[in-house]
Amino acid sequence: MTRRLPDLEAWAIFAKVAERGSFAGAAQELGLSNPTVSKAIARLEARLGIALLSRTSRRLSLTEGGRASLERATRILSEGEAIEDEAAEQSTIPRGLVRISAPLSFGIAYVGATLPAFLDAYPEITLDFALSDRRVDLIAERFDLALRIARLEDSSLLARRLCTVRILLVASPAYLDARGRPTHPAQLMDHAALAYTGGGPRGVWRFSHPLFGEELVEPPVRIWTDNADMLNPALLAGQGLALQPEFLVWRELREGRLEIAMPEWTVPPLGLHLLTPPSSLRPLRVQVLIDHLAKALATPPWDEPA
Repeated sequence: MTRRLPDLEAWAIFAKVAERGSFAGAAQELGLSNPTVSKAIARLEARLGIALLSRTSRRLSLTEGGRASLERATRILSEGEAIEDEAAEQSTIPRGLVRISAPLSFGIAYVGATLPAFLDAYPEITLDFALSDRRVDLIAERFDLALRIARLEDSSLLARRLCTVRILLVASPAYLDARGRPTHPAQLMDHAALAYTGGGPRGVWRFSHPLFGEELVEPPVRIWTDNADMLNPALLAGQGLALQPEFLVWRELREGRLEIAMPEWTVPPLGLHLLTPPSSLRPLRVQVLIDHLAKALATPPWDEPA
């Protein structure tokens, strides 16, 4: 037998009528009409098959069945009021858990540094970061937002571009002095590549030139890795060239420890994007984190003057 859902609204109205001692008083406090209150009580009594209230022209009193039901009805009313109060408070005071996906190297190097100020400002928010270069499914894996460095494909996700991330062909000056400075992608076949495996077809490097168009090359690879941070020690030690995101090498470039090779040939830049599920309605705890990250990451340090 399928049970009907309890008429929680009517039980809450019954509790308020009992508290105020009149239909009119309950209607005024609840912002309802007298007929609405009267119909709710009649609905309950018809459903139960018993009278809950005894009505005379001068007096309203609880029946035996009404007295037996009042405690739980009052609990329904108070629990409902508590839920609404808590939900309303959530809309004005950010609190609760926010789940975020972010790239591993970028998250450690740049996102982590923005968090102390956020935690100070919002002491009732808890952050759960999943750092990985894997492209997570925000909806299926129940993430509130993701930072993603990519050229985005069309999707139902909402995307906000925060800044540009250039991909640079770099090597140490000592390596280029010893092996020669290439001027065309074809010359990379005579060099040693240090390759990140998460950015596209494995081992294929794509370059473009304003006059000579596009060139694809698959140079011989000394190191494969799914985390670009791992390549910097080998780069600095003169073991090869690598296509690295600017955020991982900008300090070394300014200090002269690395050099941009073949600068006339460029790789299409990526964007740092903030992604959220398709609904434009989101909890305040998520929105304040979005605003914080957008402000903190919109002007990255590699774009600031030396």
